[in-house]
Amino acid sequence: MPSRYASPLIHPDVDDFDLFAIMSALTDTTRLTIVVTLASSPGLACSGFTQDVTASVLTRHFRVLRESGLIRQHDIGIRRINTLRKDDLDQRFPGLIDLVLKEAAGRVVPYVTPADSDPVLAPQRR
Repeated sequence: MPSRYASPLIHPDVDDFDLFAIMSALTDTTRLTIVVTLASSPGLACSGFTQDVTASVLTRHFRVLRESGLIRQHDIGIRRINTLRKDDLDQRFPGLIDLVLKEAAGRVVPYVTPADSDPVLAPQRR
């Protein structure tokens, strides 16, 4: 279970989105792949991502994405659930995330998640 003394999750308001912070976050292949994965599988827990990097490195990637405004995270029990902030991004930068996803289609393959059959996560994805 997450520590009650852990730092709170920081999510910028839509008006505080910085285009350059978002674009910088997307320059990393791992982060771009996370975004593409969340576009097709919203509500995915951090543990549901195939890890080709260490857990601490993956955690840093999630933090960069969250603090730039690309994803939203919340805790359910011991799981940290991730969603792409597509509606918020479209409000601030119309069409940007669609363009990113279109361009990424030929470059990255979404992570395969073994947690697809997890009954706790299944309702989050619908």
